[in-house]
Parts: sequence; structure tokens; C-alpha cells
Amino acid sequence: MTTAREVAYDVISAVRTSDAYANLLLPREIVRAGLSSGDAALATELTYGTLRRIGTYDAIISAAAGRPAADIDPPVLDALRLGAHQVLATRVPAHAAVNETVELARQAAGRKVTGFANAVMRRITERDEEAWLARVEEVARSDDERLSIRAAHPVWVIRALRRALAAEGRADELADLLAADNAAPHVTMAGLPGLPEPP
Repeated sequence: MTTAREVAYDVISAVRTSDAYANLLLPREIVRAGLSSGDAALATELTYGTLRRIGTYDAIISAAAGRPAADIDPPVLDALRLGAHQVLATRVPAHAAVNETVELARQAAGRKVTGFANAVMRRITERDEEAWLARVEEVARSDDERLSIRAAHPVWVIRALRRALAAEGRADELADLLAADNAAPHVTMAGLPGLPEPP
């Protein structure tokens, strides 16, 4: 049986390898896996939460691993991203996040990566998100890079938004805009295919 973490991992990997749209793939994968509503909610949070903060998690993983995230085998990096999200942004117990992340990395890349994945995840559990952000922001070369790490947006997006807001005399709203862009949406009603009217 496929778990919520495996569904999230598969979707995150598909986004990276196939330019898949998570919002289209995730619902299909949840149905295919036969997840309960609680597990579907977990898979949803893990998928969207990880993808939403991928830039931040890559910076933290780089610091914890002692090498750039780009130098980590991509399937292992996907597992570490998912694990970082669980440890830093959810109430998943750290030991469970570490164990499940190591298992996902093993399934994706073999036994040879388990020691590395375990070491990186254990390092990530040593600090909370704010402490990690303070550490990784120290090496940023500019305010835009620091904001990029904190807000998980590429530098070019930060600069484009800053210019657009400044043109309207609202440059001081940039941090709020980036925070709002990272906030999970609050769904109150969702239309399902095949249902012509709300119940």
C-alpha cells in the first residue's frame, strides 16, 4: 500500500523530472493510492508545502549537508526536501520524519545513501526553521538573496515584484506580498468534476 509520504514524494519527483503540475497530478495519485481522508490531507500538505518552500529547504539542506543542494543526487534531494518540510514546518515528530525520509531515499537511490540521508536529516532536526534561516542568510551576498532564501522565491522574482510595487508607490509591501504568496490557501468549497451543482 502506498503511503501519504510516498504519494507526496512521487508528485514532487514528477514536478522535477517531468514538469508535472502538482495540482493536477496529486489528486489522481491520492485516488490511485486509496488514501484515507487524513492521509490525503497529509499528502496534500507535504506536497504543496515542500514545493512552496523548495528554495528555502535547498538552502537549509546545503548547509546541513556541507555541499550545494545541486550536488546531491536529485532523487535523494527530493526526499530531503520532503523531510525538511516535515521537520521544520509541520507537527510530524522529528524521529518519524527522519526515519521516513531515510526510507524514501533508500527506495529511490539504494542503501548506499541511507547514511548520508540520516546524517543530513539529523542535522536539520538540531535547529528550528528560524535558526536555520539565520544561519543560511549569513552567506547571502545581498538583501535580495536573503529575502529569496527566507521567502523561497527566486531573486529575479523578488526584483521584479520590488520594481512593480515601487512603480505604484507600494515598495514597503514586498515582504507581505511574498508571505501571502507562500501561505497555504484556505479551501472552503471545492468543485468536483461531474457534479454540476453544489450539493
